[in-house]
Amino acid sequence: MPTPLHTYDYAIVRVVPRVERGEFINAGVIVSCKTAGYLQARVEFDAARFAALAPGVDPHDIRAALESIPAICAGGDGAGPLRHLSPRERFDWLVAPRSSSLQVSPVHTGRCSDLALALDKLFDRMVRVAG
Repeated sequence: MPTPLHTYDYAIVRVVPRVERGEFINAGVIVSCKTAGYLQARVEFDAARFAALAPGVDPHDIRAALESIPAICAGGDGAGPLRHLSPRERFDWLVAPRSSSLQVSPVHTGRCSDLALALDKLFDRMVRVAG
């Protein structure tokens, strides 16, 4: 019997060091599959790329906000007040448009048989710098 395919939604997390300039660094991926109750994110802060776009800007608050995304996905106490929301509601909250230093791409859709592997592949393709 073939492995069932999951339809999932995903968005790319972007660090925008200076909102007025519109430049960004892909820094993470959020994947949600409502039917599987799946919500996970992987993030990675590239300090060198950040410094190149925003020399002299302290990345502390941006790094902290970025690191909160996987905790919000996981739910529980680490998600703060958002822990009371369903996984899909937390995804919707995370991908809502913002004009801050942490933004997300439009939501895209994919299909896979392994959601964790899909997250890894998206992260490698969209966030990691080849080299």
